[in-house]
Amino acid sequence: MIGAKKELSSEQHTLYSELKPEQKRLINKEKNLFEVSPKHKSFRVYIGKFFELKKGLHSVFNELREAKENDVLELMIDSGGGFVNEGMQFYNIMQEKFYGRTVAYLDNKGYSMGAMLFSMANKRIIYPYSDFMYHNYAGGASGKGGEIKARLEHTSKKLEAFFHDIIVKQGFLTEDEYKQMLVGQDYWMGAKELCQRGIATHVIVEGHEITAKAYLKTLKKQKAAKKEAKLLKKEANLKKIPK
Repeated sequence: MIGAKKELSSEQHTLYSELKPEQKRLINKEKNLFEVSPKHKSFRVYIGKFFELKKGLHSVFNELREAKENDVLELMIDSGGGFVNEGMQFYNIMQEKFYGRTVAYLDNKGYSMGAMLFSMANKRIIYPYSDFMYHNYAGGASGKGGEIKARLEHTSKKLEAFFHDIIVKQGFLTEDEYKQMLVGQDYWMGAKELCQRGIATHVIVEGHEITAKAYLKTLKKQKAAKKEAKLLKKEANLKKIPK
């Protein structure tokens, strides 16, 4: 049924789905050209901590795997991170079922795996006070000495390649910055730097969604206006000083 919403929750995440009707948007009045969005299903997942301890995300992922070719996925991220494995499962779903049709909102914060998930989306939307942090994974292993060494070497090789594909290949960090991340450097970023690096593609400001480029121009104009106001105030104060 069009417009009917469905809710499915795990321990840390909640999935909502809704069937959207076909929509037409006029893009050229003179030529009478329309952009048509076909009927599709919209999946929206609210992302918390990647820390499912009971049955994992079986129900959520099973629902997402029912997606068809025009369906879209929205990720509402407010996450401090957690298990890398869960984040990689989301990556697999995005690659398999929502390739090129994923939108992520940095709804407050995205640290560690939360930052990685945000970086995986095709369209990445932030707010003026969104908070973000990249760092290397943490983990451990137990068992016989040889087993621990083999497992750590294998895991490190796999995850470093995965992180590199998401972060460096898209130009979000340089090779040198990435090497520093692997040895312990944390990269904390706010809205301005997220736009400068291309991690954010859009920003929601005062009820409007604008491009990252337009947001940076707005910040530049605001800075210039503050500078001008400061100079005018200084000049006014100088005129008040008796000669």
